[in-house]
Amino acid sequence: MKELNGDLLAKGLKVALVASRFNSFLVEQLVKGATDAFTRLGGDEKNLVLVRVPGAYELPLLAKKLAASGKYDAVVCVGAVVQGATAHASLIVETTARAFTQIALETGVPVADGVVTAENLEQAVERCGTKQGNKGFSAMQAAVETANVLKQV
Repeated sequence: MKELNGDLLAKGLKVALVASRFNSFLVEQLVKGATDAFTRLGGDEKNLVLVRVPGAYELPLLAKKLAASGKYDAVVCVGAVVQGATAHASLIVETTARAFTQIALETGVPVADGVVTAENLEQAVERCGTKQGNKGFSAMQAAVETANVLKQV
């Protein structure tokens, strides 16, 4: 039996990183984490493009445009959605997650979901680089590995 596995080497890959400006004090940690992962995995920062959007709800539109351009091996989206007194945060998270999957299926380009969802600010901080790691870092790892395995298929 032949088994295909993607490696965690970003050398030669071109990746678009799409970041929300909303909750920027959290999102900047995700951007740093994703950038750190890319370079630690051997990626050249010249091959990493950062695109800013107003909020998490705008992430899928840019992800689709970038994935469909044919210029990138993967797209990583980062944002931070903290639950408030309404269900608005849940709606945004469900909508974006579904959209990322649909974009990847339509374009054949991995779209990694690095959007932190939290019930409160403390949880959000933990998921943006403290106790529970950095979701930007792990999203970049997933994107690199998936892009590499796709090259073998």
